[in-house]
Amino acid sequence: MPAKSRLAADHLIDITGDVCPITFVKTKLALEKMAPGQVLGVDLRGREPLDNVPRSATEAGHEVLAIEPTLQSAGPGAIHRIFIRRR
Repeated sequence: MPAKSRLAADHLIDITGDVCPITFVKTKLALEKMAPGQVLGVDLRGREPLDNVPRSATEAGHEVLAIEPTLQSAGPGAIHRIFIRRR
């Protein structure tokens, strides 16, 4: 469960069970289904997706608004929520 965020997502996907490069593929597909300006929340687990998904989203022209730890954010399997505005 995510900690209380100041941001709201129009859509939310959970990719905590996926590994790179599938993590960004699923994120990209979700963004493509959204209208420009909408915000996607992406729950992910681990260091590699935490580095790669925001970088790939930025390279694709989207805006990363925030990266927030969730209540399950301790240890190597930490879960974070990334908020991405579709451009």
